[in-house]
Amino acid sequence: MISRLPHTYRVHSLRVLSRNLQTQARYEYPSSDEQGDGSFLPRSGLATPRQLVRYLDEYVIGQEIAKKVLSVAVFNHYTRVRANLAAFDDESGADPWSEANADDAHSGVSSAHLHPHPQRALPHQLPLQPRQPVSLFEKSNVLVIGPTGSGKTLLARTLARVLDVPFSVSDATSFTQAGYVGEDVDMCIQRLLQAANWDSYRASTGIVYIDEVDKIARKSSSTTESSRDVGGEGVQQALLRMMEGSVVTVQGKPSSLEPPAPTARGRGSPATAQQRPDTYHIDTSNVLFILSGAFVGLDTVVKRRVSKGSIGFTANLAPKEEDSDSKGFLPFFTSNRRSSENLLEMIEPADLVKYGFIPEFISRLPTLTTLSPLSTQDLRRILTDVRGSLISQYTALFGLSGVEIRFTTASIDQICSRAVERGGGARGLRGIMESLLLDAMYEVPGSNVRYVLITGDMVLGKSPALYWMRGDGPAFWAAWADEEQRTERRQL
Repeated sequence: MISRLPHTYRVHSLRVLSRNLQTQARYEYPSSDEQGDGSFLPRSGLATPRQLVRYLDEYVIGQEIAKKVLSVAVFNHYTRVRANLAAFDDESGADPWSEANADDAHSGVSSAHLHPHPQRALPHQLPLQPRQPVSLFEKSNVLVIGPTGSGKTLLARTLARVLDVPFSVSDATSFTQAGYVGEDVDMCIQRLLQAANWDSYRASTGIVYIDEVDKIARKSSSTTESSRDVGGEGVQQALLRMMEGSVVTVQGKPSSLEPPAPTARGRGSPATAQQRPDTYHIDTSNVLFILSGAFVGLDTVVKRRVSKGSIGFTANLAPKEEDSDSKGFLPFFTSNRRSSENLLEMIEPADLVKYGFIPEFISRLPTLTTLSPLSTQDLRRILTDVRGSLISQYTALFGLSGVEIRFTTASIDQICSRAVERGGGARGLRGIMESLLLDAMYEVPGSNVRYVLITGDMVLGKSPALYWMRGDGPAFWAAWADEEQRTERRQL
């Protein structure tokens, strides 16, 4: 369509558009090669942590440390699972007393076993062996701490998708102690079993993700003799054995969304419908638990611990404007350098215990990682760079109605600025996009509009979105080029 414009204007416009503007989605939605997610996995064996991080980079922006920690934790976990299952198969061989001689079986006469029975042998001849094989490696569950919208759930869900293992998401706010109103902690295992299509073997090697785990912290105001903290410490106690590894019994409740299985009726043809068992027994020894939460107020606990006893030339004290507890108090010692921007990176187990978790619960989460708040540049990359980005989703949504929509550089900058002011991380971007495109999504379907342009003035509320009818493609592309040239001159 640009070929219809004058030659001098076309060359100048192409020079502007040839820059790496990143105003549109890098990947189409859905991506044509998204079906090849297995390309990152070797044909035999597990993907390495480096391969997992490379796969996560296409879906999650930033959070390099969290990607590395989760990839190593998942890789080590499933390497441990394979080693334990292989050891279990080796130790569960056939009993030599049950083996029969082939010649005796052919002749019909069995020879007498004159050597003593193993259970009657002397203690020094047979060393003590466990009835069940002991796991070679212990499990390392993961605790992810980060603000809302920073990618905690997306990281775990993406790893589960590339590994092709059952994955369940639960909310800790709905968990209560057994016998009280609410969900039991066993519901997370039942969701995992449902995600595994009611295959107990696959469910026993899946991933359980529990969000909002900071909401089950012990509440000091309610831990009195007259009341019981059924949603806090009671839930932590209930999760202890499950996270460490135990056999959990869950009910095989039929789902109302599943169609009934067909049955064969008639004389001599038994029913082919397989009845689901009433109960399932799931061993959680090989289930990886990933817990996450925003942990609002934990940075204050860390700040108090760090600032306590900070006296000397190397003291790392927060300045007056950063100290939320000073409230106008002038500190005796002045700071020589600024404190760390992300205090959550300095978390220790003692801080989590002081926050409201029992030590037994924290000790079952040996792997800990933190996520940083998203910057303006991170939000911009989320809009355009990742697979399944928001711009690619709305471009495909308008494309289903035969409409092409474009975003200028200024519009994307304004959207990211509004998202930073609004908060909520990546989740805040979708709310802003929905409010901006409401009028366009209302007026365009069923009309003669074929082109929509979103400008920076439209995001600021100074002008509405620009529309063009069928056959006005050259004018649409020319307007887009003019907006980009105006933005470039403004930046210079």
